[in-house]
Amino acid sequence: MFDLFVDTSRKGISMALLESGANRYIESIDESARGETASAMLDALLEKAGATLDQVTRVMVTLGPGSFSGLRTGVAFCEGLSFSGKRKLYGVSTLAALACFADASESAAVVIRARKDYWYLRLDEKESFIETAQVIEALKAHPVKAVVVDEAALADESLQAAFNSTGARTILDKGQPLSKWSRLFNTVSPSLMLEANYILPSYFEKLH
Repeated sequence: MFDLFVDTSRKGISMALLESGANRYIESIDESARGETASAMLDALLEKAGATLDQVTRVMVTLGPGSFSGLRTGVAFCEGLSFSGKRKLYGVSTLAALACFADASESAAVVIRARKDYWYLRLDEKESFIETAQVIEALKAHPVKAVVVDEAALADESLQAAFNSTGARTILDKGQPLSKWSRLFNTVSPSLMLEANYILPSYFEKLH
């Protein structure tokens, strides 16, 4: 039996299969992929694993924040896979998923770019859409051992200085196996219908 992980909230599509009990892991990442290619990516993964769709028993998909069109198509694709009832569907916050790239035993934050000078922050299990100065203030008030970041956060000098001052090690979100998200199966309940979370403030100017 296999678990399927799907992330369309960031660049392109990331998809992976993890065989239960065997620790066999197969991943496919295409940063230029669009929603219409998800089915072909899954077919290729199943063929590589020598498996069929009937052997997939659980599906985990990220709900955002992230690309509006990417999230919409990713969630719809996974809902379609699970509609028959043959597999359970789990929706998770993208930030909660990224937090799994840090060790489960250490306190961790997530900082990824929303748009210029604005970031999505996950800290103490709370998620925010805030400016650079607010991210720095929050990290200094609630220091963590690790921060999962994207390339934009890693390149930001102000954020990098804050990470260094708090002693937090940085973990780049790229190149990490999606299988680390498995621990979230124990924290969320399966649901056939999922609603993507676009964190709408990212599409508007801050009023004050």
